[in-house]
Amino acid sequence: MPTQKIRKAVIPAAGLGTRFLPATKAVPKELLPIVDTPTIQYIVEEAVAAGVRDVILICARGKDSIVDHFDIAAELEAHLERAGKTALRKQMRDIAQMANVVAIRQQEPLGLGHAVLCAKDVVGDEPFVVMLGDDVIDAKVPGTKQLADCWERHGLGTIALMEVPREETPLYGIAAGKTVDERTIRIERLVEKPKQDPPSNLAVIGRYVLPPEIFGILEQVRPGVGGEIQLTDALAVLAREGGLLGYRFEGDRYDAGDRLGYLKANVAFALKRPELRAQLQEWLREVSR
Repeated sequence: MPTQKIRKAVIPAAGLGTRFLPATKAVPKELLPIVDTPTIQYIVEEAVAAGVRDVILICARGKDSIVDHFDIAAELEAHLERAGKTALRKQMRDIAQMANVVAIRQQEPLGLGHAVLCAKDVVGDEPFVVMLGDDVIDAKVPGTKQLADCWERHGLGTIALMEVPREETPLYGIAAGKTVDERTIRIERLVEKPKQDPPSNLAVIGRYVLPPEIFGILEQVRPGVGGEIQLTDALAVLAREGGLLGYRFEGDRYDAGDRLGYLKANVAFALKRPELRAQLQEWLREVSR
């Protein structure tokens, strides 16, 4: 039987964004722009490029503006039409039509695993991708597409991995296992932020292609650190019971949930824009003397 294609994405977006206060006091961190495009839009565009059609946002109270961003803004479009800005009007309409976006409330902050579990009834009995909005991946083949292709080849849950310096392993979930091919391992160990003796230097990055069986596992996972339901704990069970792959994706990853990482992402994406590149390079040379 052919492996089901990935058609649904779950994007947890319920965090308070405290690392970006005061900017995020009234504006969801997911709407903070990289150049002129909200971070969440980059994530949704990546999902769509992987074949996703249904995007499930796991939101908290006060995050309605994220959903609004993917809705039709009739008054804005009418204004742009009157002003003769037809290309910009089309761009706004394309945002609203890129995917079917629905929102589910996570009423309590009970962890990433709980956020994923909130999507159970909407996802149903099919594989799906979980995408964390803090991880922005710039790649010729979108990061989620790389994972979806690995899923289709092997029929096993697949999580994104990235090599990091040993001294940074306490900052990430770390995976280790047997080599399947040049970029793929079958995960045998999964340790969340190891304080010492990490099993490898392969860090788990916020992209996960998961089978629907993960929901049953999450329902059985006991709360861990901070009383939260940890997705890592469920992934460890999946690795033991059903098999789980790790894939070293190709591309550059930026931690947009960190202030320095966010600034790096803005510079990197601005340098990709022909209308900004030359002037930005000149300015960077001046200020870095």
